[in-house]
Amino acid sequence: MNHHASTGPFLRIDEIWLSREPLDMRCGPETTLARVVEAFGAAKPHCAYVFANKRANRMKILICDGFGVWLLARRLHRGRFVWSALRSGEPVALDELQLQALASGLPWQYAGADFVIDRQ
Repeated sequence: MNHHASTGPFLRIDEIWLSREPLDMRCGPETTLARVVEAFGAAKPHCAYVFANKRANRMKILICDGFGVWLLARRLHRGRFVWSALRSGEPVALDELQLQALASGLPWQYAGADFVIDRQ
């Protein structure tokens, strides 16, 4: 019997939102979900909400899939995530390439196709 994995994405993400406000990384799924509702007004299905701690060396992403929530955590052993210059204000919308650059520690603001870093 031959079993094949699904060819579609495991989690559907239509929108990615970067929070400028830092998050205490001790927060679990419920507290992080409460922060999403506080910061973004609601936790919408198929949306990812990205937070960093004050030092920007840890990141958490809360993903709502329509059935529940996923909470992902990432920690850099060296360096910091390139976060928004302003640590307060309105959330910032990201695309998938920008999120991948951010999670890799690259300057997501300039991420273009194929991870070309430019200033356009």
